[in-house]
Amino acid sequence: MESKVNYPAVGAFVVVLAAALVAITLWLASGGAYQQKFDLYRAISEESVGGLNLNAPVKYNGVEVGKVRQIQLAPGNPEQVNLLFAIVRGTPIKEDTVAVLKTQGLTGIAYVELSGGAHQSPLLRAAAGEDYPLIATKPSLASRLENVLTNVLAKLDGTSNSLNALLGPANQAAFSSLLADLASVAHTLAGRRDSIDTGLRDAAQAAGRLEPALERIGRAADAVDKMGQEVARTSIGAGRTIDAVGHDIQRFSTETLPELERLLGELSVLSTSLRRLTEQTERNPSSLLFGRRPVAPGPGEAPGAGPSP
Repeated sequence: MESKVNYPAVGAFVVVLAAALVAITLWLASGGAYQQKFDLYRAISEESVGGLNLNAPVKYNGVEVGKVRQIQLAPGNPEQVNLLFAIVRGTPIKEDTVAVLKTQGLTGIAYVELSGGAHQSPLLRAAAGEDYPLIATKPSLASRLENVLTNVLAKLDGTSNSLNALLGPANQAAFSSLLADLASVAHTLAGRRDSIDTGLRDAAQAAGRLEPALERIGRAADAVDKMGQEVARTSIGAGRTIDAVGHDIQRFSTETLPELERLLGELSVLSTSLRRLTEQTERNPSSLLFGRRPVAPGPGEAPGAGPSP
């Protein structure tokens, strides 16, 4: 007997299985049980974001942490571009984190690179009245190179203009005249080469004769220096001698002068006595042998009375 197949049940089973597969596929595509949550941040770029597309990677020190969700010009200021990033929740976006536009390899595919974020720096929060936190930006390498090249080209252009002005017709004429004068001087020097050679030889000989004189002058300077040192030492010795003599003079004035004054006084008394003796001897030489005779009393004086004091 042939078994009967319930085709409606089989069709229903196939439909349910297909729906389940589609649901599982969509669930897995959306992240399933491990679906990640994102936080939105914005940034303002003041340079061209050419090559940056929606869903371009946002990397933090080379690790992909999000996607670019929106790219649009800033309202009222077309020189700025507003960027909106969807970054995995929990990524440490700090106040000192900066965003830089970079390109990957030679393909030119642009992405956003986040860097910075010191450990002690606080997490980035949205400012009052703002919907999303604002990540600071800095110029990309291409922008910096472009600025440098622009400055270099501007300086080259200025240098070129200066050279054009320097090499103008008037300066060219002056330069031609200078070259002609230099040529004339060179011809003149060439014509007087023999006399110049002679002068150089004479100068060399004079320098050779001057060297011994310089040596003698050097020896004389050394001798003068030595003599100065001897004079200095002699001055020091003389100073010491003067100090010693001054000390002796002071001692002489304090110890010897009083004795000398007393001796001079005694000599003065002795001289007076000798002068009196001499005068007496001259008046009466015999007094040296017989002594001085008493003076005879005068009229009215008692005998034996001496002269009144």
